[in-house]
Amino acid sequence: MNDKRPDSGLGKDLIGLETLSGDTIRAILDTAEPFKEISERAIKKVPVLRGKTIVNLFFEPSTRTRISFEFAEKRLGADTVNVAASGSSVVKGETLVDTARNLEAMRIDMVVIRHGSSGAAQFLADRIPSNVINAGDGQHEHPTQGLLDLLTIRDAFGRIEGLKVCIVGDVVHSRVARSNIFGLQKLGAEVAVCGPKSLIPAAIEDMGVQVFTHVEDAIQWADALNILRLQLERMNAGFIPSLREYNRVYGVSQARLDKAPSDTVILHPGPMNRGVEIDSAVADGPQSVILPQVTNGVAVRMAVLYLLAGGAPERAEEAKKGEA
Repeated sequence: MNDKRPDSGLGKDLIGLETLSGDTIRAILDTAEPFKEISERAIKKVPVLRGKTIVNLFFEPSTRTRISFEFAEKRLGADTVNVAASGSSVVKGETLVDTARNLEAMRIDMVVIRHGSSGAAQFLADRIPSNVINAGDGQHEHPTQGLLDLLTIRDAFGRIEGLKVCIVGDVVHSRVARSNIFGLQKLGAEVAVCGPKSLIPAAIEDMGVQVFTHVEDAIQWADALNILRLQLERMNAGFIPSLREYNRVYGVSQARLDKAPSDTVILHPGPMNRGVEIDSAVADGPQSVILPQVTNGVAVRMAVLYLLAGGAPERAEEAKKGEA
């Protein structure tokens, strides 16, 4: 694989989906398709990123995203270093830029960053020459989660254009919701949100989305539901009366789904709060694509890493064979 910038339109970094074109998003999804097969092999590795060093810099807790990135990196043959804020010099007062510059001095190639402050990924990308991938920054965006959700929806329906997708739950605190809205709209889907008014951002209609205040109406309207957890760690008092009340009014149950005019596809970015925003019968039921989301997460992140490293979308089929 050469070091020329790919023709995918992705550029040096992946900070969010808001600034990407529909064609660029499609190129990433199409690149992810052949990489799915790597994870099904007995030997799950190709030398696409051999010799590259990638630092996973996580300032917030993460299980799925961090592990998914690490799997993606290792399956493409990269060397990986995991840095958690609690175990780094950040606890001694080191700034984000100083941390990054010290890593850069060790001649790294990419940084995957999760941070509690919106804009942290862009801030870092503007200051170091390495590729930067945003693994979630504050309430801004979580682009690879948005991409894996798009891929999972496309797998389920064979298309995204013309679909109706409703994001249900704690939208106001959700970077996943923002990435989903941007990505879905760029690929031609209709998007709605549903939740109590306290959990819906003010003026969200200006983003071109419809707002439902009753989950039953959302289920009747949507082809797919992306159900978000309540981010209690970001809430002060007063957002909801209680978890039990939230489940009673907004929880997605099998009884509610059974009243839908068609089989609504169910997504959830995790972690799930079973019995709060989603019932176990739904999470584990035949309409759920929650586990395929996890599988697709590795393929999407492999695609992003490959493209940022200089891979061409049209050579992804060769790359999965270790030939590109």
